[in-house]
Amino acid sequence: MTATGILYGVGIGPGDPDLITRKAARLIESAAIIAYPTLAGAASFARSIVAGLIGPGTCEIVIDLPMLTEREPAQAAYDAGAARIAAELTAGRDVVVLCEGDPLFYGSFMYLHARLAGRFRVEVVPGVTSITACAARAGLPLAARNQAVTVVPGPLPDDVLRQHIRSADALVLMKVGRHLGRVRALLEAEGLADRAVYVARATLDGEECLPLRAAPEAAPYFSMILVPKEADPWL
Repeated sequence: MTATGILYGVGIGPGDPDLITRKAARLIESAAIIAYPTLAGAASFARSIVAGLIGPGTCEIVIDLPMLTEREPAQAAYDAGAARIAAELTAGRDVVVLCEGDPLFYGSFMYLHARLAGRFRVEVVPGVTSITACAARAGLPLAARNQAVTVVPGPLPDDVLRQHIRSADALVLMKVGRHLGRVRALLEAEGLADRAVYVARATLDGEECLPLRAAPEAAPYFSMILVPKEADPWL
């Protein structure tokens, strides 16, 4: 039997190239084929993080995702990308897929994993998540001992967000973006706005780390709110 290639899902962190793990860097530097997503034909943020590691002559598979809220066009793009990657793997060639943050934590790689893991050998290289990057930049411990951290996407409906806000020991609100005003109002109504920290573009140029009350009215896509409810448990 002809051996197939290995599919590597490589987490490359939140944006600062210095936060790429040694294993991820080694795989990218030695890769003959890399794949990565783009959004509506724009330059790939994932590729820009590792640009200095990509060797000359590397084959690049670009998975162009439409900027639409409907799921079907993006699913079709992942189908097409998976087919191109499968052809390389079937021919015995390894493929390194770049994924911002961590591949299996809100990562784009999971959509390729779902399509290819049943047919090919897959290895996942974890990466620094945006949550840990934001907490580090804010100097903010999220939880300790038996406290639980709840991670919630900002686009959820108000009633669902409110339920999570009330039940969590510590809260991470991701994908804030255009939902910032609505999420801030919910936190204010629960008396948590003074505890909350807003972080945008962590580890990147233009980074902001502010008390939520001082946050701007409009937030970029790469932004989140951290809400530790308890005081320092060691004091």
